[in-house]
This record gives sequence, C-alpha cells and structure tokens, in this order.
Amino acid sequence: MAADMRLLGLVEEFVSGLQDGAAKDLATGVIDGKCTALEIVEALGKCLTNSEPRIRSRGIQLLSQVLLLSYSSLKQREVEALAIFYIDRLKDHYIITPYVLQGLKALSMSSVLPEGLAVTMLKALFQEVHVQSLMQSDRHSVYTIISNLMDTREQELKSLAADFTFGFIQAMDGEKDPRNLLMAFQISRDIIVNNYELGNFVEEFFEITSCYFPIDFTPPPNDPHGISQEELVLSLRSVLTATPRFAEFLLPLLIEKLDSDVQSAKVDSLRTLTTCCRNYRKKELKEFLPALWHSIRREVFQTASEKVEAEGLAALQALSTSLSKSVIDSDAEDSLDAFLNNVLQDCKHHLCEPDMKLVWPSAKLLQAAASASYRACSKINSCIFPLLLEQFNKHKQSSQRWTILGILKIFIKLIQKWDRDEEDENPLCAFKDQLCVLVFSALTDSSVQLQMVGTSTLAVLASQQDLLSSSDIELSVDHLNRLILQEADPQVCAAALEASTIISAIQPSAFITKMVPALMQDLNTERMEVKDDGEPLAPSGNALHQRSIQALAAISTHPSIVKRTVPVLLQHLTNLQKGTSGNESDMAILICQSLQLVAEHCRGAEESSQYFHQMVVPCLLGLAIQTAVQDCASEIRLGILCEEQVITAFGTVISTAYSDGETERASRTISQIVALYLDGDVSSLPENNLCRKFQPFQSPDSPWPQTQLIALLQAAVCSLPKNIIVPQQERLLERLMELACTSDHRFTYTSAAKCIAGLINKYPAGEQLDSVLQDVLKKIDSGLERNAGVCAQATSRTRVFTLLLWLTKSLVLRYHSLAATLTDKLIQLLTDPELGTEAADGFSVLVSDSSDVLNKATHADIRIMYRQRFFTENVPKLVQGFHSASEDNKSNYLKALSHVLNSLPKQVLMTELPSLLTLLLEALSCSDQVVQLSTLGCLHPLLLDATQTMSLHVDTLVNKLLNLTSSPAMKVRIASLQCMHALTKLPPHVILPHKPRVIQALAKPLDDKKRLVRKEAVRARGEWFLLGSPGS
Repeated sequence: MAADMRLLGLVEEFVSGLQDGAAKDLATGVIDGKCTALEIVEALGKCLTNSEPRIRSRGIQLLSQVLLLSYSSLKQREVEALAIFYIDRLKDHYIITPYVLQGLKALSMSSVLPEGLAVTMLKALFQEVHVQSLMQSDRHSVYTIISNLMDTREQELKSLAADFTFGFIQAMDGEKDPRNLLMAFQISRDIIVNNYELGNFVEEFFEITSCYFPIDFTPPPNDPHGISQEELVLSLRSVLTATPRFAEFLLPLLIEKLDSDVQSAKVDSLRTLTTCCRNYRKKELKEFLPALWHSIRREVFQTASEKVEAEGLAALQALSTSLSKSVIDSDAEDSLDAFLNNVLQDCKHHLCEPDMKLVWPSAKLLQAAASASYRACSKINSCIFPLLLEQFNKHKQSSQRWTILGILKIFIKLIQKWDRDEEDENPLCAFKDQLCVLVFSALTDSSVQLQMVGTSTLAVLASQQDLLSSSDIELSVDHLNRLILQEADPQVCAAALEASTIISAIQPSAFITKMVPALMQDLNTERMEVKDDGEPLAPSGNALHQRSIQALAAISTHPSIVKRTVPVLLQHLTNLQKGTSGNESDMAILICQSLQLVAEHCRGAEESSQYFHQMVVPCLLGLAIQTAVQDCASEIRLGILCEEQVITAFGTVISTAYSDGETERASRTISQIVALYLDGDVSSLPENNLCRKFQPFQSPDSPWPQTQLIALLQAAVCSLPKNIIVPQQERLLERLMELACTSDHRFTYTSAAKCIAGLINKYPAGEQLDSVLQDVLKKIDSGLERNAGVCAQATSRTRVFTLLLWLTKSLVLRYHSLAATLTDKLIQLLTDPELGTEAADGFSVLVSDSSDVLNKATHADIRIMYRQRFFTENVPKLVQGFHSASEDNKSNYLKALSHVLNSLPKQVLMTELPSLLTLLLEALSCSDQVVQLSTLGCLHPLLLDATQTMSLHVDTLVNKLLNLTSSPAMKVRIASLQCMHALTKLPPHVILPHKPRVIQALAKPLDDKKRLVRKEAVRARGEWFLLGSPGS
C-alpha cells in the first residue's frame, strides 16, 4: 500500500510540474522489480484520459521517459499492451505526438516486441504522422524507430513490400537538418542493400535523395554535433551508388553537374562516378559513355584544378575497368573496344601536334584508360607505341624527346602491372629493338634531363620479363658505367646509380662481368683534373673514387654481387690507413655509408645477410682493434680509424647488420663480440695476431683508443631485437657502469652510458631489473654529490650526469615507474652551478629521436605518445621551478621547457597554449640563443593556428620579435622574421596599428649580410606592406 502511494505521489508531482526527476526513480523501480510499467500506466490513468491535452502530454512524457530508461527490463505482455496503447495515441492531439514518438522509440528497441506489432507500428506512423511538420528531435525519433525496426524486424517489414518504401519516402521528403539526413541516408542505403522492395518507386526513391546532390554544407563554428561536410557527402554517395537501378537517373545527373562551374560539384560528381562504376556494367553505362567521356576529356584538357584532373582520370579508369569486367556477347559489340576507340581517336592526334601543348593531358587520359585491365593496356599500347616511336625520331629538340620518352616510360611500366600466361609473349617484344635504340640514344644525348629520363626508362625496360637479350643488358651496363664514371652532372650520376640498383637485382651476371671490374679499376687509378675547352670539368679523381664506392654499394642487391663488391670496399677501407692525401677520413665514412646500404640490401636475403655478418662485422672490428692496440706512446700514427667520426660510422654499419632480426645468426655472433670485449677473445677476428691485448674494460689502465671502441659494442648489443638475450648481460652492465663512471674520455663514457641505456630499455621487467636499477641509482646519487672527495670534480660529475641522462631516456621510453624519479633528479640539477646548463640541454635528448640508440630501427621499447606523457608529468614541475628559481637559473628552466614544447605535436601544444604562453614570451627575452630558437619554433605554428589567443599578446610579440631580427645568430634572425611574417595572419584590426613601425623596422634586415636572412625579410615586409589593401 505504501509503495502504491509512493508511486501515485511521484506521478502526481511529475504531472503537476513539481518534480521532473520522477522518471529516473520509477525506471529504477521497474529495473529492480519493485513495480511494473503497467502499474505506472494504472497510476497515470486519470492523467492519460484527462480532457486537457497538456495534462495528457505530461502523463505520456513521464511514461515515455520511464520506458527509455527501462525498455530492456520489460516483459513481452507489457510491451504488447504499451505498443497498442502508443499506436492509438498517435491519433491524439499534436502536442502529445513528440512524447508518443519517444515511447515508440523505446519499444522499438525492446527485444521482446511481439511479432506483427512492428508492421502495425510503422503503418500507423506513416498514416497518422506528418513527419516533416515535426521538430528536428521528433523527426530524429521517427528515423530512429524505423532504423531500430529494420535492424531487428527485417522480415516483418519486408512483408509490407513497396508500401514500406513509399512510407519512408513520404517521411523523408523535405528533410533539411544534417543530423537527420545522416540517419535518413543510412536508412535509404539499408533499404537498397538489404533488398527491400522498391516496386514502382525507384525513381521517387532516387529523387528524394538525389535532390541533396551535391552536398553544400558548411558546419557552424564550434558545432557541438561534429557533423562534417565529408560525412554527409560519403553518406549520400553510398545511397546513390548502392544499386545499378539508379543508373538511368544518376548518370544524367552526374553529367549535368560536371557542366557546373563549382569545383566541389565537379569533384563530388567524378568521385561518385568512380564509386558507382564498381557496381555498374555495360548495360548501365553504354547509353551514357559518349557524354561521360566528353565531360571527363573536357575536365582533363581544360581544368585549372589538379584535384579535378586527378578525379577525372580516376573516373576514366573506373569506367574502363567496369567495361573490362562486362561479359562480351558473341553477337554484340565489345563495349570496351568501342569506348577505347573513342578515347584513342580523341587523344592520338594530340601526340603528333608540333607544339605538343596537349601531349601530357592526352597521355594521362590514355594511361588512365589503359590502367583498367590487361586487355585495355594491350589495346592502347599497340596503337600508341608506333606513334610515339615515330614522334621521337621526328622531333630533334631534347625537350620534345624528353616528353615523348617520359610518356613511353609510363606505358612500359603499365605492362608490368598485369600478369601474363607463361606462353604469352611480352607485348613489347615487337618494339624491343626500336625502344633500345631510342633509350641508348637518350643516354648519349647532351641534355641532362633526357639522360635522366633515359636511365629511368632503361631500368623499367630491363625489369620487363624476357624482353632484353644478354647483349642488350651488357650494352646497358656499359652505358651506366659511363654515366657513373664520366658524366659531370651529379643528377645524371644519381639516376644511373638508381637504375643500376634496379637492374642488378634482376641481371646480376652482367654487373659482375662488366661494372664491378670497371669500378675496381677506377679505385686503383689516380687521376688528374682535366678541363677541355668549352667543356664542363670532368669529375676529379677523388670524386670518381667516391662515385665508384657509391656504385659498388648500389649494385649490391644480389648475393653473387655482394660477394664481389664487399671485399673491394673492405680492401679500400684498409688501404686508406696508409693514405696521405688528407681526405682519408671522409672516404672512410663514405665507405661505411656504402656498407650500411649493402647491409640494408641484404635484409631479408638469407645468403647475403649471412655473408655480410661473417665478412663485414669481424673485419670492421678487426681494423678498429688493430689500430687501437698500437702503443699510443710510439711514433706510429694512430690513423683515421681512431677518429670518433670514423668509429661512429663503423658503428652505424654494425647496428644496421644486427637490427636485421635474424635470431639464430645474431645470437651466435653477438656471443663472440661480447666475449671479445669482456675476455679479450680475438678468435672471431680475421687477423687475430695483435701486438697487445685488447682490454677495453681494464680501467683505468686501458688507453682511450681501446675504450672508445665501446661505441662498436653498443652498436651491436643495442640493435638486437628484444627476443635475443645478450649473453653475460649482468657482467657486461657491471663493466659498462664502471667505465661510464671512471673514464676521462668523453666519447668513451658517453658510449658506455648509451650502451647501458640500450640494454636497460629492453631488459625484461622483474626483480632482476629492479635490482640492477637500484645499484645504478646508488652510483648516480653518490657520483652527483658535491664536496665528496674525488667525485666532486666537475669531470666526474659530468660522467655520472651523462649516465643519468641516458638512463632516464631509456626508462621514459618504456614507461618505467622509476622514470619519474630520475626525471626529478634532472630537474633538480637545473639549479646546479656546474651541471645546470648541461641538464637543460639534456631535456632535448630526452624528447628527441636518437640516431644511434633507443630508436625504432634498433628495436627499442618505445611506448606510444611517450612525449605527451612526459609533457603532462613534467611541464608543471618546470613551470613551478622557473617561478621559484633565482635569476641565474631561470634560463635553464626556460631552455628545458622550450625543448619539451618543441617536441610536441601541434595539436597537443594548442590545448596547453593559454597556460604556457606567458612563459614562451618571457623565453624570447632569454639571452641563450638555443632558447630563443626553440621558442620561436614553438610560436610559429601557434601564430598561424591560434590567432585569437595570440592576438591578446600582439604588442609583446611585435616588440620581442623585432628585437630578435638583430640577433647575432643567423638562425634566430631567420626564425624571428618568419614569425613576423606569420603575425600578418592575425586579425587585421589587431595588427594594423603596428604596420608603420614594423615596415620601418624590417628595412634593416633587408641589408643583412646573409642571403637567407634577406630573403625572409623581403617576404615578411612584403606581407606587412599588403596589410589593409583590397583583396589582402
């Protein structure tokens, strides 16, 4: 009784307007079983039968709100009774209709809706409700009801036959709201895709959707619904292209819209045509092909928009593809053949015109049509190849020949796209001899551009299966040899190298017999620079050697070639130690870059990769160690192999080899390298008769030439995939830790710190890792203490700081819990008189990509969005520290902050702008040029995209940026001028008052001694001059 009274009380409070929260309480009661929906109906009895429409509407409103919250808890008999009740209420007063629709929406979501009621519900809805006279939210309720019933009662609705389609047409007709249109388009597509009967209403159904084409909708600023024009366009397109039955209506519409002057309408029409061609065949397209081809041809020939041209070509390819898939009737015309004849007829003659104005548009159209199928490709190629070959011989100007050869290359590549039966002859065989003569003549032409397109065409020709003979390939290699070794223009040489890379992978024997010997001979030959009268200077002997080295690497794409080229490169590297020309270091680095390229070629090729590991890695280690173990006190010169940049180049080669990911081979060879460093086991080196023991960890007795080779150990062990366990890892970490904290050689202790960081980053999580980290932290804490004996020396603290920095980076990347602790230590060091500046610069290391360790190429454990997380956790600490720091230390905080901000994606930076802008502006006054440059890099994108926020600080920005245009640092002057240029994007009323002053101030950098500064000054001042002028 008490429950009934409470129920009545809640109902009365709601109906009288005293309490709007009753629906939630009643719905909770239904869900919990304390009351039923029918009991609520009984309690509402007088309200539902009241003669006053407003009271009836409040009663229906309450009941509908309860049902929306509790529909999943209703029993079938309740749903049946409620559905019948609500269907009857559709005949009631119009102010009740919105709440009736809410109730029906709730019942349409019920899984226990009795069979037959869905049909009854929709019939009543279509008959009793004039949908377009309702408010937007109520119309949305109607579409939701239809969508829900289509999802759950499909077969029942299909029993309505075409009546259902007609009812929906009436409901949707005249809809304008984007939110409702998205749902209406989805329902329309579902009706078609799920094969609801359209009956005699196909045209009507097309008309109610096509009237919105093309979509012209611009969402209002700060639209809370987030509906974009693209969403509406794609949704409508999915309806219009859903069935071939729309073809007779859609294709004329598209042809009409292609005649429009609106670019967006043209693009939308062409994209829709491309989409519908996936479902259309000859039957649907045949009648409209001439008009469609005429429209597409016009857009490609006449349009000034690259986007329209690209979509037109895509539509042409789609048309050709659709016709290629159409079944050819024995007694009917081949539609594809007829269509391509039209294309050829309208394009062929442009290829022969003397002025060649429409050559490229015609070629693009022919290429698009030929890209559809092998049949289309064969048809077009057979027609245009003889024509293009004739035109090449007819035209004598290099520019015209360049155009024709470029077009030929495109169509040669098209043939590779299609698979042929083994017995089918290559379509190019009929033109092979002519093509070879043509390409070889281009290679010997004096025009650089013609030579370049000739080399790329040669690569495409040689890639064709069973086309060129062995003599053709050998002649091709001779030409490439000449271009690499004798051609003065570096662009032609680069093109020849690229072509050699492609062809050598397919035709290795010709390169082994022709190119490798020629390159070897060149490396062993000394040349003098010779200049012929009127001729460009031929490459010098040194430049030729560089080209030969690059060529040896470029052609190392096949195991048989790798076995010939790698020994040559290694021998030349060995011989460089005896050189006296002064450029041996540069040559050694070039050879290492070439070996790295070879290592990349070897990836995925078992034989080549195994050879590289067996040959190159031991040789590089052996050369470095042999040089390092010389007596430093002797008169013998240590040579280039002890230079840091050369050692780094060695490391890059080794890192590339070990990052390959081949587990078994890497596990075997890494054990040998670890034994070499820990135990001095030189048995794996090619020449192991060393004059002294190799003991890089014998600190402090080991000389720096030995200890710096830790960089090569780091390159190997830190590049391994995560599934390969480094042998003797704990012992190795212990030795590395000692070296990192005791060595006086900066390159050595930095390499040791990087190696520790690389190993810790991939170390499996667990107690062992925690133990290792605790030991490291103790050493770092004791090493950073001041006034503590020997460790108080500045160099000692710098060593420990370097270890802290790289260890922090390794843990930040993998989201380790200790990362925050270590980062806090770095932030504390910003106030340190000795390490403050280095700590500030260290934040750049933390958030930027490292080239040699802790990167994706070396399989480091890098979590997504680690920079955003680092920003969120640490920027508030940096800001707080800046405000509490002394004036001497504020610049360190600003520098650290600017490094972190510079690493963030622009979208993230925009969200944090208001809270950080004051600090960024203050950073512009910092005397540190690194801070200035980094801050300017942050501000530039913000000036372009956050104009409203930046406008609030325009006075400060103008003052500070103008001051920086006179900075001693060229990069700062350039960046400040770029920001001054970006300032012109702010609202005119904000920046116009500053125009006279800025124009006067920017006159000074126009006379800057640096050309790049003058260039930016001209751009910035020009934009400021145009401010306020018509059309600006």
